[in-house]
Amino acid sequence: MGKVTGVGGVFFKATDPKVLQAWYAQHLGVPLSEYGFSSFEGPEAQGTTAFAFFPADSQYFGEETQRAMINFRVDSLDEVLERLKAAGARIDPKRQDESYGRFAWFWDPEGNRVELWEPAAE
Repeated sequence: MGKVTGVGGVFFKATDPKVLQAWYAQHLGVPLSEYGFSSFEGPEAQGTTAFAFFPADSQYFGEETQRAMINFRVDSLDEVLERLKAAGARIDPKRQDESYGRFAWFWDPEGNRVELWEPAAE
């Protein structure tokens, strides 16, 4: 029987996809590729996880108001939040601590709410 083996990608609509992708590269270190999307590879994933932006009028997501939220795994939640705050990003004051890690949220320049996760030390 076929089964899901991992996340294949996360996609956002964007007013200006190239500008927003550059913002993510500058402030979060999200890698850029020549193809207009980002990809992450590593031992924690089976295959590649894509991160891409679509034009704001894309019908790919169905309803016009439908947006997605991504969760970025980070190595230091506090450091990433400080860098985002210094860049003027809107930071949610709420924090969540779980046995499997710490969580926080921010909004990017186009109003996408993004979750950050610092996994618990093993």
